[in-house]
Amino acid sequence: MCNTHLTERGDKETVENGDLMMPKFDRDGLIVAVVTDVASGEVLMVGYMNAEALKRTIETGEAWYWSRSRQSFWKKGETSGQIQTVHEILTDCDQDALVLKVSVAGNGATCHVGYRSCFYRKTIKGDDGSVRLERVETERVYDPDEVYGKG
Repeated sequence: MCNTHLTERGDKETVENGDLMMPKFDRDGLIVAVVTDVASGEVLMVGYMNAEALKRTIETGEAWYWSRSRQSFWKKGETSGQIQTVHEILTDCDQDALVLKVSVAGNGATCHVGYRSCFYRKTIKGDDGSVRLERVETERVYDPDEVYGKG
């Protein structure tokens, strides 16, 4: 599908200090992608890409991922309208993780359960040692049951 070419892994010096994209995919052929809002820096989601998803993202300027559960490609927002336009892709020093800076179309939500970010809860440690979750986003952007006709 894509004409984009990634470079094979090189030596440590080239990977860490060179100017070639040489992503290190894990044993399943995936690389983690942390997705942030281009304007605010807010973390929106974490996804995984294989080489083809990364190439599609670079070529189209829209975020593509590899679904580990469905074992297939998915373009974020293809059915919901919440397309992620990629403004910048960063890689870490050893090129085994990515950060995508995106803007989100449609209603601006990223999370499939209706919140702006998939990270809508934080952990709270109780006096008894228990750990629970507390919402940091109290309002959903949309009700996915209404949008997708579930329920």
